[in-house]
Amino acid sequence: MNIVISKDYSSASMQRIFDAADSDVVFIGDPRVKINPGSRMFDRMTQVIRDTGCGLVYADAAGHPRIDYQRGSIRDGFDFGPVVGVSVQAAREAGIDRGWKWGGLYDLRLRISESHAIVRIPEPLYSASKSDARPTGERQFDYVDPRNRDFQIEMERIATAHLKRIGAWLPPQFKDVPVAAETFPVKASVVVPVRNRERTILDAVQSALAQATDFDFNVIVVDNHSTDRTTELLRTVVDSRLKHIVPERRDLGIGGCWNEAINSPDCGQYAIQLDSDDLYINDRVVRRFVAELDAGPYAMAIGSYTMVDFSLKEIPPGLIDHREWTRENGRNNALRINGLGAPRAFNTPIVRRIGFPNVSYGEDYAVALRISRDYEIARIYDSVYLCRRWEGNSDSALPLEVANRYDWYKDWLRTVELQARMRG
Repeated sequence: MNIVISKDYSSASMQRIFDAADSDVVFIGDPRVKINPGSRMFDRMTQVIRDTGCGLVYADAAGHPRIDYQRGSIRDGFDFGPVVGVSVQAAREAGIDRGWKWGGLYDLRLRISESHAIVRIPEPLYSASKSDARPTGERQFDYVDPRNRDFQIEMERIATAHLKRIGAWLPPQFKDVPVAAETFPVKASVVVPVRNRERTILDAVQSALAQATDFDFNVIVVDNHSTDRTTELLRTVVDSRLKHIVPERRDLGIGGCWNEAINSPDCGQYAIQLDSDDLYINDRVVRRFVAELDAGPYAMAIGSYTMVDFSLKEIPPGLIDHREWTRENGRNNALRINGLGAPRAFNTPIVRRIGFPNVSYGEDYAVALRISRDYEIARIYDSVYLCRRWEGNSDSALPLEVANRYDWYKDWLRTVELQARMRG
């Protein structure tokens, strides 16, 4: 076996590593991380490569379990840990594209995955220091940081080439949005799923009701059996445009609450997101989303938002505008990244037909992927939304077990979407 601590993950470095390999397995380590191998780490990883014929192997660390690799695990940030074992034969068969400054190992991993399994060993084979100690709520926005733009463009090019090789890439050709056959009570509905947000729910509702429009709209709050004062506070709002729904079922996630809203007889032609923590930036947001959806017409529109603290003071990274999205390749790059932005607005007949998965994480991503397969999505690149980050957020600092579950689920969504696109 060969053991290499690579100074970087460029194509040139990968080429040198595998040109120099004089055994059937190469181990590549992350230079930023101190690794303390267990007594059998190298032997065990080598054994699994030889026994299974897989192309790449990785393992759990002490106190840090990982998730299994799927076809949809194509994001460049997949957590393999700081050491991987690679079959030299699989790497040489896959080939190394010499053009990548940062993504040589990412490109090689995707190429290997096209013909060989990538295998996780669910055993703690080593211990390691953390390469990034930031909480999940901070790390999740790295891919929209303008300072990382060149890196992200390269990763998008690598992922796009992979999608083309496996027959999952979609050209910028979209179906027409059908004219709605049904009638609606209002032009638009602001949808607010909520559970136990007594500190923020009235701010959100008042932000929605304050919207200035030249069409009728309402605000549908799906109150998911709150046990604090949320329900009581909602009942103090005297405005016929507020539709307060308490579902019969008690097993609903955020997606299930969205289904309650969009299938309500009160729902308008368009359904526009507002989370119970957050606020619209001014009184023109609903009007702007309706104009965007009408203009295409589009099946979905996604805005941009500004990160703020509980008192609404801007905090890093500030504006999240997802300018990586392009009409030509946005729906392909969506399979590489973990989110498409907010707030989101939907053509109600289309989203009724698709439906939301009954989960509380990734439900919006699932729907956006499915819509993007067929229809064009409109984008608004200036901020229309204030997104509060505070201790009450569900994703501010996730325990590892929860972060793993969420990552696995989004990989599974991508796996399903990839298979659908490959089937045509």
